[in-house]
Amino acid sequence: MRVVVKGLIPVFALVAAWSLGAWWSPLPAGAQAQAPAPAPAPAPAPATGATRIAFIDSQRVVARSAAGVAARDALEREKAAMQKKLDGEQAELTKLKEDLEKKGQLLSAEVRKEKQETLERRVRDLRRLVDDFEKDYTKKDRELMGKFLRELSGVVQKVGKDKGFTMIVDARGAGVIYGAPEADLTEEIIRAFDDETKKAKK
Repeated sequence: MRVVVKGLIPVFALVAAWSLGAWWSPLPAGAQAQAPAPAPAPAPAPATGATRIAFIDSQRVVARSAAGVAARDALEREKAAMQKKLDGEQAELTKLKEDLEKKGQLLSAEVRKEKQETLERRVRDLRRLVDDFEKDYTKKDRELMGKFLRELSGVVQKVGKDKGFTMIVDARGAGVIYGAPEADLTEEIIRAFDDETKKAKK
């Protein structure tokens, strides 16, 4: 009997990569190479009733803020721990399979059947383990994303109120076609976010 176990670990890796891409997407190569844009000069206080709209790039906040880096590192550690356990299970399963293929003909029918059943059971166990890890990883990803977005929302609201903005939108989600450089608050939000993170650690 031939038991195929190849491909179980890559499946988990692909799912993990897809999950990361949902909100940890790196900046385009060109954008990553650029130095952070200087903070725009403070805008004059708006006249009564004036409408002020600004935008941020949430993915830049994720990539450059202390909170974003910490969350990404935590997720990477979680993935590494899971992958290490899966690699160990995969190695044991591969050894069982190779031993059965090499020595199977020398075993009695009863012993060979017993070893085949053990191998099949271990394959099923490994598949369940992969499924469990995928679910755990996705849950951890969502928890970290939710916490990060809640904290980011609080910072954006505070900056918006303090600076007198009518509205601050996410350029990624809002589909902003054009935004003047002075309306980009991303770097200011990152600085404010980092300040809040430092205060929380004290």
